[in-house]
Amino acid sequence: MTGRTAPSAAHRHVCWRYDDHAALHAEAHRFLAAGLAAGEQVWYVAPGSDPFGERLRADAVFRDALGRDAVRLVAIESAYGADEVIDPVTQVRAYAAATEAALAAGHTGLRVVADATPLVRTPAQLDAFARYEHLVDRYLSAAPMSAMCAYDRRVLGDRAVAELACLHPETNVDDILFRLHAGAAGDARPVLAGELDASNHDLFRTALRRAAPPAVDGRLVVQATDLSFVDHRCLIHLREHARSRGMDAVLLRTSRSAAARLAELLNLPGVQVEVVR
Repeated sequence: MTGRTAPSAAHRHVCWRYDDHAALHAEAHRFLAAGLAAGEQVWYVAPGSDPFGERLRADAVFRDALGRDAVRLVAIESAYGADEVIDPVTQVRAYAAATEAALAAGHTGLRVVADATPLVRTPAQLDAFARYEHLVDRYLSAAPMSAMCAYDRRVLGDRAVAELACLHPETNVDDILFRLHAGAAGDARPVLAGELDASNHDLFRTALRRAAPPAVDGRLVVQATDLSFVDHRCLIHLREHARSRGMDAVLLRTSRSAAARLAELLNLPGVQVEVVR
């Protein structure tokens, strides 16, 4: 959903935009504490200079959890070099392995708060990390792992944060109108929610390219029951994306009959809109 969301003990994938570290640390504490209460192993991944790690060491609950390896503090510099461009598939595999290790150690899952700002500073980094965000979202939808991905708006700017936020099922970024994210339990059909209109054509095209949802029976099948509005250009964007990926057609499943009437009126070849209740 757009708007502010409150992390809880359920498995989640949240994009958190922040303007000061104190606000991030308050949300991170809540998110990680919920994970500890649910028996998960929790990680805080951030630049080594971030003081929040020391706050956790001083917190009685987290201090005890650190002693039994239920909490890990990970300096982002220990895993990545300056201006390094991540490999999305390799990164997802690394978290999948960490989740399996957490389960093997007796935890109920893995929960991560990562301030990923240093990993998306350049255009190449942003492109790769946005692709990773959608891939990991597919993994999270079926695995006992949850994540809060934090981004500093002061460093990255609104556009870069929007490109990342729209690929999450939950976010506190209230000025993006749509979200494109994974379906439930590893479903290959992506989910579209919110509104698609003239104000976000470019952002939508970019999100589609990075998500690169796979074909289902030769078609691009999109679950859009929570999509409240879509204009004709975005239907065309879907068709063009499907064709560029070698798919025969687009099937948009929506609860809004207006989208079906629009597709019928425009007679768009290769675009089918199915109204579901």
